[in-house]
Amino acid sequence: MSMDKKIILSVAAFVAALLAVMLILPDHSVNTPETLPWKISHPTPDTIRVFGITLGKSTLDEVAHTYRYETELEISLFKPQDAKWDVEGFFEEVNFNGIKGKIIMTIAVPPDEMQGMYQRGLRINGTPGGKRITLTADDLARVRSLPIASLTYMPTTRLDETVIEKRFGKPARRVREIKTGLVHWLYPQDGVDVVLDDHPFFQYLPPRDFELVSAPLLAHGVILK
Repeated sequence: MSMDKKIILSVAAFVAALLAVMLILPDHSVNTPETLPWKISHPTPDTIRVFGITLGKSTLDEVAHTYRYETELEISLFKPQDAKWDVEGFFEEVNFNGIKGKIIMTIAVPPDEMQGMYQRGLRINGTPGGKRITLTADDLARVRSLPIASLTYMPTTRLDETVIEKRFGKPARRVREIKTGLVHWLYPQDGVDVVLDDHPFFQYLPPRDFELVSAPLLAHGVILK
């Protein structure tokens, strides 16, 4: 057999093997209208449903099973440098309707349980933003049974202001952070905060809790016309 034929056969074998691997890899894409970032509903006036998740009701375990990301779900107790502790569930990569991104979910852990989780923590890792604590197996199981309080979605695709205004409407306010210069589009009636920077993000929380986002912005920002 000539050298050229051997090379062709080797390349063909490699391609076939690659295709076989791609076929058995799990498909984590979700393609439904419900997983668009502007597809928001309110089962009750004080709740919000987005990405198929009802904040304040859907548990972390339910979300993991719904989107089949349970093996990729990271959970940890996070203490930012200048904020309170939170327990977060983190998906490094999701694919909703062809748009890749990240999702961070804040879990509604009762405050009186947070200190115990910290004290039982298995490992503490320092990050540029604060401290991240690895939880015990029992605490992880407890966290997975609790509802999601808020959600942040960070798409890798930058979205145009025209698109956001068309999908969400005119914001009630636009506020620029003095420290960072980031401009927040605030929709308190829907419980949505949108930032259209080079690294955009959407933050969702029940309308009744929207002051948790808006109050610090108004205290340390400038309202734009």
